[in-house]
Formats: sequence, structure tokens, C-alpha cells
Amino acid sequence: MTHTPILQTVEMLSPATMETFAAAAPPTHALPATPGTVRWGSIDPTATPVLTVDSGARLDVEAVSHHAGDAPELMLDEGLHAIWSAFPESERGPGVHVLTGPVAVSGAHPGGAVAVRIESTAPRAPYGSNCAANWGLLHSDFGKERITIYRLDDASFPTLARPEFAYDFRSRPVYDVPGWLSPADARIDEPFGRPVRIPVRPHLGVVGVLPPGTEPVSTVPPGVFGGNVDNWRFGEGATIFFPVFHEGAGVYVGDPHFAQGDGEVCGTAIEASMNATIRVAAVDDVEIRTPVLETATHWFTHGFGDDLDAAAVMAVREMIALLRWRVGLSADDAYSLVSVAGDLGVTQVVDGVLGAHCGIDRSIFT
Repeated sequence: MTHTPILQTVEMLSPATMETFAAAAPPTHALPATPGTVRWGSIDPTATPVLTVDSGARLDVEAVSHHAGDAPELMLDEGLHAIWSAFPESERGPGVHVLTGPVAVSGAHPGGAVAVRIESTAPRAPYGSNCAANWGLLHSDFGKERITIYRLDDASFPTLARPEFAYDFRSRPVYDVPGWLSPADARIDEPFGRPVRIPVRPHLGVVGVLPPGTEPVSTVPPGVFGGNVDNWRFGEGATIFFPVFHEGAGVYVGDPHFAQGDGEVCGTAIEASMNATIRVAAVDDVEIRTPVLETATHWFTHGFGDDLDAAAVMAVREMIALLRWRVGLSADDAYSLVSVAGDLGVTQVVDGVLGAHCGIDRSIFT
């Protein structure tokens, strides 16, 4: 999908940078998920790029779900088996996600920014898994973990998803091994309570740049570098801007989802491996400190914290800063505008570091 700006609204990018994205036939690079191009569970700021591309390049990238083992007979193909075999359980961690990358973007320098535009997404297999997990919001209410397998209605994408079957997770005391395999003969599958249809909102749960510092970090907590933001709006047509902390930025993707609601309250979305086409560009005309999302209609700023109050404060402060820089408002005017025209929401409550987002419709600046 080609990004089509709303001509009457304010864009994040300057005309010069927009021209980079408007190139009719940018170089396209294949980035399959293989044992040599993925990391499992950690983001290493010193990692050697698996690929270096020019600013404005297009990438056909494979994003892998670490929950493919919840129904391996449906979601674990030959390529994913190779990754599972290459990373024994002892070498997965300290986080849980399989990340494809990092990719160095020429011209992306510390202190600047990099833009990642998601052009299209497609399912690797027509099945995904939802885990009501020990890290979910209400685990103490249920006292167990439960897996629900969802199936896409047909081959078109996006479409609808329907619950296919569910089972209580009993093969371990808790779901604490990333990529744990639960074969069909070790489960007691049960039908879902009644027919439902879930609108599919395909997106990347994890997308970001290498974090500040030199020490590897877990893939679970999000931060100013992006990572496991879990904003369902990070899908087709979205452009996400990240501050750059290391030369080349080091863009990576992972944790693909078929669908998720704000909050991701039970612990996961519909986790499903996915292929995506993205564009990456170094930008030097953007002033940001945390990830900023631009959709066809809105801007969203993000906040992170140990509690929702801290996350909300950061998201609102970043929106005020964005409006001051990009629209030219005073702090007083921006604060008022966010209160009367902005929407503050909970991104997720299950990633250790909690997330909030603040959105505003760009058409009000016509």
C-alpha cells in the first residue's frame, strides 16, 4: 500500500523527505527469517546488522511468532522448525520474542530519527494463537492459563478470524518457555463457547531500533526505542518514527499479530507469523524523543512507565511537544487542544513496562 498523505493536513515529514518515500521503484531487499537473521529474546545494541540498506529502501521481511508452538501442526512450517532447532530452550531469552534484524539504514545517525512505513502484511499461515497467560491482567481470577487457536476465514487479508478450539495449558506448571511446543496429542482441545467473528487488524507487535547503551535487554518491555509497543495501529499504511541511538538505527521486527484490542489484557493478541513489506528511511527533520505513529488521519505519541499514570504523563507530554514543534502551538494552547481534541488510551498492561498512547486527528489543522 502506498502512503497517500491527506493534502489538507499537516505531515510529519518535510517535502524533501516525503520525496524519498515517494520513489516509484526503490531498491527491494528480501529479509527472510532464518537462524542467521533472527535473535530470540534479546535486543543487543552492539549486534552486527544482518543487512545494510539505503534510505528509502523497501524490505520484504518475515516476522515470526514465538507462539507458533501452541498448535505446531497448524503454525510451525519447515522454515520455523529450522529456527526452533537452531535455538535450544536454554538460548532463548531473557525475553520471549523472535526478532528479524537488525537492519542498518544508511544516513541514520544518533540524535536523528528513522521512519518505518508498513506497506503491506500477509499471513504466513491462516492460524494464530491467543494465550491467557500468567502475565495477564486477571490471571489470579482464573488460576490457570488457556490457549485459544483462531483461524482466518479465507485467503484474503485482512479478513475475519474465528476461534477454532481452545485448551487449558497443562504441559508445564506455567507457560515460561518461549516457543514451547504443545502437540495435538498432548492437549485436550475444546470448542469455543459460541460462534464469533473478530475483525482482523494485522500489525507488528514489535518494531523498533537498537536501544541506548551497550548491554542486551529483554524483548518484553517497550521503551523510547520502540520494541514491544503492542499498538494494534502499527499495521498497513502506518509510518512509525523512532529516535536513533546508534549509527544505522538497527531496525528490527517481530511479534506479529492478526488482531488485538487496546490493553492486550489477557496477555497476548492473536499471535501469528506474518510476512510484511516495509520501507525504511533516515530522517533529519523530525524532532521526537519516543516513537511517534502517523496514520492517514492521526498522530499518536507513546508513553511508557512502571504504572499507567507514568505512561499517560509521558504520552501527553510527547503530544504537547509534537504540537509545539510541528504545528507551532504554544505549550498552553497545545495542552488545551490535547484535552479537548485528543484521545488518551491504554496501549498494553502486560509487558512489565506499561504503555499508553495519545492520539489527535490531523484534520483539525487544515
